[in-house]
Amino acid sequence: MKHFITGLLSMLLCLFAFAPAWAASDPNDVPGSKDPALFSRMPGFHIREYEALEFDRYEFKTGPAETQKVEGRSTALYYYANEGITQPSGLQITRNYVGAAEAIGGSRVYEFEDGGTEYVIIRVVKNDMEVWTEVSGANNGMYNVRMIEKQLMKQAVVANAEALSGSIAESGRVAVYGIYFDTNKAELKPQSEPALAEIVKMLQTDAALKLFVVGHTDNVGQFAHNLKLSQDRAASVVNALVSKHGIAAARLIPFGAGPTVPVAANTTDEGKAKNRRVELVAQ
Repeated sequence: MKHFITGLLSMLLCLFAFAPAWAASDPNDVPGSKDPALFSRMPGFHIREYEALEFDRYEFKTGPAETQKVEGRSTALYYYANEGITQPSGLQITRNYVGAAEAIGGSRVYEFEDGGTEYVIIRVVKNDMEVWTEVSGANNGMYNVRMIEKQLMKQAVVANAEALSGSIAESGRVAVYGIYFDTNKAELKPQSEPALAEIVKMLQTDAALKLFVVGHTDNVGQFAHNLKLSQDRAASVVNALVSKHGIAAARLIPFGAGPTVPVAANTTDEGKAKNRRVELVAQ
């Protein structure tokens, strides 16, 4: 038993040693300031300067010579180390933020070093919000966070059954917008029901119609992952049509095309949104 307890304590110490440490507010924070909802802060730091604007624009670096302008709610925070702490390096700071973002489905867009300062650009899509964050830190006891929260437009109007059927009759396929998934997830969101209802009406009207249900993604992330994600999303749509709406499984075949058939350039947020879609293709 003694050896078991000793081994368990050692394992827990190892886990805590590698887990990112995050802190709450600090009494030294400038009045009226607060951490953004998405991230806390490195331990032992306080907010020296703070700015929150309902709407602003910031240009994030996305490559050696590429940038992305993002508009939305803006927050700028300047964190300074409290006296007596062991100060983290700039790289340690940026890597902690990347780890926190990845834990909630976000991703690192670009990272670079400039004049001894480490920079990382992070993108998180969560709860109908696209959040871009720039974190910069050096080995000097301070770091900065610049965040833009961009509200994503919801597809409030979906094509009705007649329009879906007409497009399939004319071109053999139709893109269905209004089917929703969380980032990197394949479970259908409840907001997808109006679009699914119109697909059901179309299939009930034409009992001979059989469809490929094809999932598509944008080009963000690894190719193999996007292929599997698109297949899983297509399968979720088929499962919902069969199990919840009584459509015969023999009429539907799910297929994942990943990012291989874009309908717009993946260089803008609007283009990526168009490419993240489900299509119905006549068999």
